[in-house]
Amino acid sequence: MESACKCKMLAVLLLLIIQCVAAIEWKHSAVLDNNFLVLWTPGENDVTFEVQVKTPGYVGFGFTRDQDSTEGVDMVIGWVDNNGQVHLQDRHVKGANREPQMDSSQDYHLQSGYENKTHTVLRFNRRYDTCDPRDLKITNDTLQVVWQYHVDEPASAAGVLPADGAVKGMRPLYLVQRDVEPRRISHQGTNARNIEPEPILHTWELLNAQVRLPMDQDTLLQCRVFSLPKILRKHHVIRYEPVIQGGLEYLHHMTLYECRGDEAKLIEAKKTNGTSCSGTDWLHAQCNTIAATWNLGSEGFNYPPEAGYALDPYMGPRFYMLETHYSNPELDAFVTDSSGMRLTYTDKLRTHDAGVLSVGIDPNWRHIIPPGQPEVISEGHCIADCTGETVPESGVNVFAVIMHTHQLGKKVRLRQIRGGKELPPIASDSSYDPSYQEYRRLQRPVRVMPGDHLIAECTYSSQTRQTITLGGLTTKEETCLVSALYYPRIDLSLCYSLPALPTVLHSLGIDKLEGPSPLKIISPPELKGMTLEERLVTYDWERNFATFAEAMRTGTFKPLCLSTKGAILPEPSKESSYPRILRPYEDPKVPCTRKPQRNKLSMLLSEDGEIGGSEESNAVERGQLVRNKVSRSSFSSAASRTHSSMSSLSLALLLLTTIVATLR
Repeated sequence: MESACKCKMLAVLLLLIIQCVAAIEWKHSAVLDNNFLVLWTPGENDVTFEVQVKTPGYVGFGFTRDQDSTEGVDMVIGWVDNNGQVHLQDRHVKGANREPQMDSSQDYHLQSGYENKTHTVLRFNRRYDTCDPRDLKITNDTLQVVWQYHVDEPASAAGVLPADGAVKGMRPLYLVQRDVEPRRISHQGTNARNIEPEPILHTWELLNAQVRLPMDQDTLLQCRVFSLPKILRKHHVIRYEPVIQGGLEYLHHMTLYECRGDEAKLIEAKKTNGTSCSGTDWLHAQCNTIAATWNLGSEGFNYPPEAGYALDPYMGPRFYMLETHYSNPELDAFVTDSSGMRLTYTDKLRTHDAGVLSVGIDPNWRHIIPPGQPEVISEGHCIADCTGETVPESGVNVFAVIMHTHQLGKKVRLRQIRGGKELPPIASDSSYDPSYQEYRRLQRPVRVMPGDHLIAECTYSSQTRQTITLGGLTTKEETCLVSALYYPRIDLSLCYSLPALPTVLHSLGIDKLEGPSPLKIISPPELKGMTLEERLVTYDWERNFATFAEAMRTGTFKPLCLSTKGAILPEPSKESSYPRILRPYEDPKVPCTRKPQRNKLSMLLSEDGEIGGSEESNAVERGQLVRNKVSRSSFSSAASRTHSSMSSLSLALLLLTTIVATLR
């Protein structure tokens, strides 16, 4: 009888252990391929990962900053051997086509692991900054996540990997600033009278209708008008996502605009299945405020619990336009598409109405990117006069951003200047990937006050281009745009700038033009008779790039601020200059004091080499990471739950040891 009781106690403790190990709330997940799932939760100082891989062999997971892996890969390798022993090894890869080598400092920490008939599952954590030059710092930048797995495991603890047959892959991901799916809370075992019922959700799909891509042009902008769903009172959109019905490889972005203006013309436009946007200037004049946007690589967006986008049949717009940007560089024939967007909305209103503010450069030929340069910086300004006229005294709260360039973009920042002092960037990515334009959920909303000057700063690499790249809407042209989601909503939708014509001419060494078309140079004398286009094409960019960059930075620009109803604010003829910054922002420099952990086996097997040592450090990497990385309201509780979970696990293991001893 006594033995039976002890066995029962042992079973209970084993159940407790299993529950403790599983007691972590995963904030994010990503399917890397059909056999590889990764889940992770950012904490205050570290990230906890779990990989679930359909293989009986070894598993590899890691990070690099560039798609070519020229800076190296920081990787962890793990497996469960035939004796049930779990192995986890901190490794790195230096140079292309090399196998992961052991680090002398082991900075990935195993929490649990097991293997069943189909899968290998490993859970581990790692600090954001391990102070080990072989490890990549995990920051708010886009990271290229690297994975690999094999049907076989290493023959010994030394971890010599099987020679051939590994499945490998790479994809860009945000690990820290990433949108969070709304949690599904189970009400089982609770008092239902104290729990509010979940709101009833409705969906509104706005889809294109069998758009046929032209076979004689590589870019198509398709516009289609929709009317508001039949609702009798105000609702809030709480999520929007893409609906892909065609070839994802042909979709570049989709933007949903509010339409206000001539309702008769909008009603007529709604009766059609859409048309090319190039012949509908009147439509863009009436539909210019962004309601939702999807860019290449995005999975959609979930609004935070305190805000939603308002659908209001009385005070809001009654018509919307979906603009879809198709890209078909190979001119593939017989391509049709019916993709669009799905909005999820509810009549259970949030506290705030949310809005979208676009900050960037007006797409125009005056936005010039010289060829053959490793870095070209372009800036779009939202001037202080514009925010001063539209932002309330209490300010607005930016809670998410989405960055947008075309093929040459490498870095993007949304800068904020207030009273001559530059504040930390609202958002920043020093390893931006144009193929991954996902929403960034800021860990803590950033307040924008009236009179703030905002700058969308884009850095391009044009080393692959032999001729200049101009601003425009096609993917061969370039753009610089940051869309900021904020609350409460104000009467401001677009805040752009464009280099003034005298600034552009000065940067090209031109004094005076005459025209209309083609525009010809009349001064200085040595350029007289040359057209503007000829000057752009034949300009010695390699020799004159520094002069061009300085002229563009110090010259004037034309601001363009639009209200949600299309009104231009402030004076449209006014030119502005770069804001005076008395106190430039500098990344806080916090030295790393933690000593790497080394062991004899890893030191013997290691071929250490520094990873990513030359990359530009941003605010997040230089100490601000710990302060701003994770919202106390949403993530610190998860971190504390993880620590308490591990404490409970230790206690359970201690009790289990005691019970086993008594059973003997």
